[in-house]
Amino acid sequence: MKAFLVFLGVAAAGAVIAVLLLLRSPAGGGADEEPAASVATAAVPASPVASASPAARKSVLLDAEGAVLQEFSGDCAAGGYPYLCRYVRERLLAEDPQLLTRDGLTIQTTIDPRLQRAAQRAVDAYVHRDDRQIATQVMIVPGEGAVKAMVTSRDPAGAPGLHQGTTAMPYALAAALAAGFRYDDGYVVSDEYRAQRYTAFKDCAGRAVGDVRVTLHNREKGGTRFVTLRSGTQGAVNTFYLQLQEKVGLCETVRMAQRLGLRSANGKPLQETETFALGPNEADPVSVANSYASLAARGRFCEPRVITEIRDGSGAGRPFPAHCVQVLDPAVADAVTGVLTDALAKSSLKGVGREAAGMPGEGDIYRTAWFAGYTPGLASAVSLGDFRDPVRHPMVDVTIGGRRYSHVDGTSVPGLIWKKAMTEALHGTQEARFVRPDAERFGGCRDACPN
Repeated sequence: MKAFLVFLGVAAAGAVIAVLLLLRSPAGGGADEEPAASVATAAVPASPVASASPAARKSVLLDAEGAVLQEFSGDCAAGGYPYLCRYVRERLLAEDPQLLTRDGLTIQTTIDPRLQRAAQRAVDAYVHRDDRQIATQVMIVPGEGAVKAMVTSRDPAGAPGLHQGTTAMPYALAAALAAGFRYDDGYVVSDEYRAQRYTAFKDCAGRAVGDVRVTLHNREKGGTRFVTLRSGTQGAVNTFYLQLQEKVGLCETVRMAQRLGLRSANGKPLQETETFALGPNEADPVSVANSYASLAARGRFCEPRVITEIRDGSGAGRPFPAHCVQVLDPAVADAVTGVLTDALAKSSLKGVGREAAGMPGEGDIYRTAWFAGYTPGLASAVSLGDFRDPVRHPMVDVTIGGRRYSHVDGTSVPGLIWKKAMTEALHGTQEARFVRPDAERFGGCRDACPN
């Protein structure tokens, strides 16, 4: 706040200097430039004229350190942080629409400039700004809900979310473990699944939503075999998760996702279909990253928070405190983390050099690709897709970031972005460890054991 008042004094003394400082922000989110520091350190005595100068009463976004990110106006596309700007606008609209009509606001955000740069560099390394596909990444602190980074490969211009794909599987996994399943419980599955009756799946209103006419398939063929919670997650086996969700309950899976923090991108209720665990809902990276952050925080959900305080031209402040609640037995969250830790370690990504858990996500026929994962102290999600129409423009035989791909899945482009960003973000920070799963409670099998 002090840096901002100093800035207003500069504006009153010389409008040209004020304009230069406000507009000096990195294009598209800022991969390598660090203008914020120059604004924060340009300290001169404030002038009492500043508070009366209309030219100085422009609203601005500040990062977590109090440095100016960009001017906050009605045109988010004009600034260097369009994704962040639009998200702030949405939050203010939901909190108090009148805030959007006021000038001279100082909006303090949770954005960490170092993590923001790390995320932007990772996105830019794999997706070019003129690519048809758009990559988006969000980083959130578990147990706090503080959004530390929000970047895109280019301005999404208010585009909707993308189908979540198999990053939705951990919600069914959590529901199963909460219901008493163990790691080695499982089913005999084939590469095809069809509901045997309409009542095989019931939504939370009690309606039968099973579809006996549709046959669902695995992406990778494996034949008829016994698949467990561990192996089914590591292989993201569609037919296994359909059977698991049928056994645990569709409504129980949906409610678990909601408790952990999953929200649809358009604000409407989640679609409660038999393929829920395969990720048919359109979600944005904030929601997905936050649901994984709830697992990292041992079942503690916090509303995602990007604004910490707003001050008006008179200096009056309005805080935006964190809102958190325990939504899941910590032991169950630890058990989910144990499975996702193995899934990441056995994937082509291998990890980020310290304890981490994660899950790739692929939409049907490669329409979208995701990677979501976390350490004890940081959660992140990356989405990738063609916002013109993912159905008509799947990521098959495409060039992204100057590289040709026969197809794009979760561990390719999104996973590589996630790994690069998280590795840089965690560099130099103190390592923390997950709580070990309760082997007595979750180890072995209980009822659904192999014969």
